[in-house]
Amino acid sequence: MGGPPKRRAQAEKKSSGSSGDSSSASRDPTQRSTPKSIPRLDGNRDPLISGPHRVPTEYSKVTDLKNISEFLGLAGWYTARGDLYQFRNFDVDTNTWKITIPDSLPQRPAKFNSNGREISVTLNTFNVVQAPNTVVHQYDVAWGGDTDATKRVLIKKIWHSNAVKAALGEPTNLWVYDGNKLAWSGKRLDRDETRITVDLDEEQGRPQNGGRSGKGNKHTIFLKWTRQVDFNHLRAFLDGQASWSPDCIDTINFLDHVMREGPSQKYTQIKKSFFQRGEQRFDLGGGIEAFKGVFASLRPVLNEKFQKTLSVNVDVANGTFWRAQELTRAIGQVFNCGPPQFQQRFRDAKRDWKHSQLKKDLRRFKRVGVTAFHVKEKETQWTIDEFVGMDATEAMFPDPDDRRPGVPPTQLRQISVHKYFQTKYGLNCTSNLPVVKMTKKIRGGAVYLPMDWLKIDPNQRYNTKLSDVQTSAMIKFAVTLPKDRWAAVMHGVRLLNWDKDDYLSHYGLKIAPNATKVKARVLPSPSVQFGQGSRQATVDPKDLVQGRWRLDGRKFALPNNERPIKAWGVCVIQGRGAVAQPQVENFVENFVKIYESHGGQIMSHPKFGKKPWMGPGNLADGGELVAKAFNATGNRYQMRPSFMIFIVNDRNVDVYRRIKKSCDIRFGVASQVLQSKHVMGSSPQYISNVCMKVNAKLGGATCVAKSTTLPKIAPKSSSIPTMVVGADVSHPAPGAASGEAASFAAITVSADSLFARYWADVQTNGNRVEMVTTNNIDEHFGPMAKNWMQRVGKGLPPARVLYIRDGVSEGQYAAVLEEEVRDMKECFKKIGCKQEPKFTVVIAGKRHHIRFFPDQGDRNKNPLPGTLVETGCTHPFEFDFYLCSHVAIKGTARPIHYQCILNEGNWEAAELQQFIFEHSYQYIRSTTPVSLHPAVYYAHLAADRSRAHVNDTPVSSGKKEAKAEQRSSTGSSKNQVEIAPLQAISNVMGLKEVMWYV
Repeated sequence: MGGPPKRRAQAEKKSSGSSGDSSSASRDPTQRSTPKSIPRLDGNRDPLISGPHRVPTEYSKVTDLKNISEFLGLAGWYTARGDLYQFRNFDVDTNTWKITIPDSLPQRPAKFNSNGREISVTLNTFNVVQAPNTVVHQYDVAWGGDTDATKRVLIKKIWHSNAVKAALGEPTNLWVYDGNKLAWSGKRLDRDETRITVDLDEEQGRPQNGGRSGKGNKHTIFLKWTRQVDFNHLRAFLDGQASWSPDCIDTINFLDHVMREGPSQKYTQIKKSFFQRGEQRFDLGGGIEAFKGVFASLRPVLNEKFQKTLSVNVDVANGTFWRAQELTRAIGQVFNCGPPQFQQRFRDAKRDWKHSQLKKDLRRFKRVGVTAFHVKEKETQWTIDEFVGMDATEAMFPDPDDRRPGVPPTQLRQISVHKYFQTKYGLNCTSNLPVVKMTKKIRGGAVYLPMDWLKIDPNQRYNTKLSDVQTSAMIKFAVTLPKDRWAAVMHGVRLLNWDKDDYLSHYGLKIAPNATKVKARVLPSPSVQFGQGSRQATVDPKDLVQGRWRLDGRKFALPNNERPIKAWGVCVIQGRGAVAQPQVENFVENFVKIYESHGGQIMSHPKFGKKPWMGPGNLADGGELVAKAFNATGNRYQMRPSFMIFIVNDRNVDVYRRIKKSCDIRFGVASQVLQSKHVMGSSPQYISNVCMKVNAKLGGATCVAKSTTLPKIAPKSSSIPTMVVGADVSHPAPGAASGEAASFAAITVSADSLFARYWADVQTNGNRVEMVTTNNIDEHFGPMAKNWMQRVGKGLPPARVLYIRDGVSEGQYAAVLEEEVRDMKECFKKIGCKQEPKFTVVIAGKRHHIRFFPDQGDRNKNPLPGTLVETGCTHPFEFDFYLCSHVAIKGTARPIHYQCILNEGNWEAAELQQFIFEHSYQYIRSTTPVSLHPAVYYAHLAADRSRAHVNDTPVSSGKKEAKAEQRSSTGSSKNQVEIAPLQAISNVMGLKEVMWYV
């Protein structure tokens, strides 16, 4: 568990629980559940507990704790969501809940890694030198029925109103509010339950009722005292005298909000990042701009002095925002056209507006804040709801100047937006432009405003997926060298200005101005070996440290001896930029020569020698493009082709996926897609890189990392049959239609005892369901596990399984154990294993803000491959570490955060760290170590490639795969979305036995 000594984890932990349903105690832990919520205290009822046993606030779903999720650890989440993953019982005698945290959660090893050499590394973390010791009172916040609590701007406006400030004793008494359900104060109000009424019309000097029929603009806020924040629990936890408790979670939640309260009032806040309004903008095109801000996050850590304390992680934040400009200009930039062209698009789309592509594309403007400037002295702010299929002459609304007492708004005279603006303000509205419907209603009716007189407000986040061009520009903007990134971090620290933060000083929180400096290790590199006959079979140790070596003169460690190229073809896609026949022949000649120089096998045909079929391909043929090339190749050789090359003219992803879909699904043939510009250049280094991928797709492997360290620290390790499994679930990008799009689950399994090659299988995984479903594990992991037993294990199951999972947050760690690992163990039982393999589960995380700034690094001052950090930013008690195993080509290197959440296989810390690091050197398609363990990297590739296998044939009345089959306790999709399965890969040529996805 994530609390201190293991013996305490084994004991029942007594803590206050929710005012909830005790029937959850009988939940069968082997039964996959639908998303389940824990009743959250709302401040108005508490049927079970009262008096001295006041309950702390509970957290009903993952998003409730997003702001502090980075440091709860597995045990913290078990505590916060105890109702979901383990039994809870209510003890009537003590009037408390008993929560039992599993006793198998791995603890931080007693011994730190001593291999390699010690170096000094500065981290972008700043230790808390003084924690609050004042009394803090926590209040539940509720709103009256007339207030829409989902409108954050409205809630913020009410909270900061004069009426609320006066009632709460501001500014003498500084309150902290989370914008949702909780508020904190250093002073207790006179009454435990307080009601405050706010009239926003009166506050803002507007006429009473604000133009709204009879309702007014009055709001009621209810505050109810629930508890006193107990800092003693957090101190006891950090001192190793107590386990995680809801009190600890509440305390950290409070401290996190104290950290953010001051900056949020000065800067634009997006989650934990703050953006100063005066920062320099960087144009990304399409009406979008980027600028830098500062990220800050509080967490408990094991510091550089091996003390358990609090620390603040500060980093650069790169935000994308709508450019503040007139809406018509923004529309022109988004659609890359002038007003006449957009008007024509609108006229065409109006024929079927509901189903039009234009309506879909305009959804990206939903909830964008705009200002109407048709009245210069009285500009008003609105929020876009949608664009409607009417222009200003067609959109009608009740004329506000038609004031007849007793006549309902629906019976007033109707007037068009165009005529109203013309008669009321003397302004014209451009025809054939869609009017904009706003979220706010007036007198119960929709508000329509013309695009001409709206401008986008500044500093509004753009949260739709960037285009390829915008992404490329964003990378150029975001990527900075360590020196520049460190300067930006310190600039952020100055912006946060902790010493002058009124809230920090009011509550007694003090943060060190100097960054943490830790003793790290650079782990010893493995011996990277190539095949016999290489000019230099082993990579020079200096090249290993530098993180880059050359392939020329070296033969593949595992060539394609079992799958030599016999019948193969080269299809050249015709069109602008297509490669001429002589250039194709030159490339093929060089490819054959270089592939064979690396040990690759190409069989010589009696008639054609080693020259493939070469012919044109026409995109107008659609799916038949591949069929024609495949058949022509087969006819030439009078046998089924074993390998196909396609030369395309650009990076069009649709063309790429169409080719891959036919090759993988229809013909089951290994294929390689090349760009014409690279084929024309015919660079030997480029061809060598292509050869690595081709060799893998034909059953080979580039190199093998042989350990010189593991035999010393874990001498029995090599004799233990071990399977490595990787998994990743990729979700649709945010934006239009993502609520109906598929998520893809990819699982990889090591295919040999060297861990050089991996099988992979993919399948849809519902809509935004994070856990790999039971069905997917049964149908895809099961067959690969059986393959492993037959081909690697010699009929026996592995003694241990190392499962490396990517892409899950801390709140989902428990679900990985309770769902995915459980299902994998069931698979082994189903294939007849009498003894269950011992599972060790490691989560690999990339989405964090920890960076290393070594005193001595590479030429860019980035850390060298193998830089390991175990203190300063790691969890106080749980088994985690940060490892930088690669060399950053551009910018600042991002280490991977590995957290071990299950260790049945009893891996020693040094063994696990060295194993993961060394495998990064045998990534099959590069001559560098990679940042992430290859098992997970390959899962990424397979998940991305699976998008080419989507069954996009229109579904009629046939049976679909129901969402019920995709259930997971951590699925976040709100709708019952039906997701069709992928089309199956054809295995007629054994494509699934090789690395088809690289």
